[in-house]
Amino acid sequence: MSQPKPTKSSDIGAKRLVSLAPTAWVRWLTGVDTAVSLDILSGEFQWVSRANDVLIRANSPAHGDFLVANEIQLHPDRRMETRIRAYAALAEERYNLPVFPVLVNILPTTSPISQRYYSEFMGLVARQDFKVINLWEVDAGLVFDLNLPTLLPFVPVLKDGDNVASVKKAVNLLRAEGNLEELEPLLAFFARFALESEVIRQIMRWDMAILRESPWYNEILKEGLEEGRKKGLVEGREEGREEGREEGREELLLYILRRRFGDLPYDLTQQIRQLDAEKNLELADLALEAKSLAEIHAFFHAN
Repeated sequence: MSQPKPTKSSDIGAKRLVSLAPTAWVRWLTGVDTAVSLDILSGEFQWVSRANDVLIRANSPAHGDFLVANEIQLHPDRRMETRIRAYAALAEERYNLPVFPVLVNILPTTSPISQRYYSEFMGLVARQDFKVINLWEVDAGLVFDLNLPTLLPFVPVLKDGDNVASVKKAVNLLRAEGNLEELEPLLAFFARFALESEVIRQIMRWDMAILRESPWYNEILKEGLEEGRKKGLVEGREEGREEGREEGREELLLYILRRRFGDLPYDLTQQIRQLDAEKNLELADLALEAKSLAEIHAFFHAN
């Protein structure tokens, strides 16, 4: 069944999610039950800022005014240490307030997870601690108990959230908020890592046009393109850059399929690597909706 196209640009980034209940979010992140959100500040650090950054000015009786610097990233990335160090320092300098930096990881990887920046050079030490929250370790029931609408789209990847009952509850709560229809496809996207496609179609709306505006969907794309550049870039030559882009699309598609169906047969992997750009994008959309690898094999038979 075709889905209606959005009539305007959708906002399904971190700032929109945090704005649903900023005080509840600040209290959960900091563990300070008396803290309140005063304002969500616009990002002014363009050279470090992205759509999944949120800077909140907050207050508590014990701490006075302070900043909560949020970064919500798809999965752990060691390069984030340096980024958070810069982000926290710039925020403190700009607003002259103490900063509580928090890094939220959505999906697990095998990479090590750091909780601080540390460097030593010529006897001088630089250090930046930050709080790390791994969503796969967060109990889905906590989201409902504490009324954390910011985390509703991520329920399927939370601990014990990979079931129909939890996802249905998240859908109903999103709909109850009103005017949040663009967040439902984001919930559907993360549900693809936990539930069968047909089940997802029955309980929520799927809209690729909206989903493509998600910073986390595009983060997967960006990481795939970066991997392609590492493998295929020939310095100073356009054909090398194009090869890198093509391999990036391949890595994105393979990433999606492996997340959904596990290890892939060698012959299927080779077929994917031979796709042109147009067919690669067609298959990427199918990969998010397919019920099984049989549909992926059928795609190649049909083409």
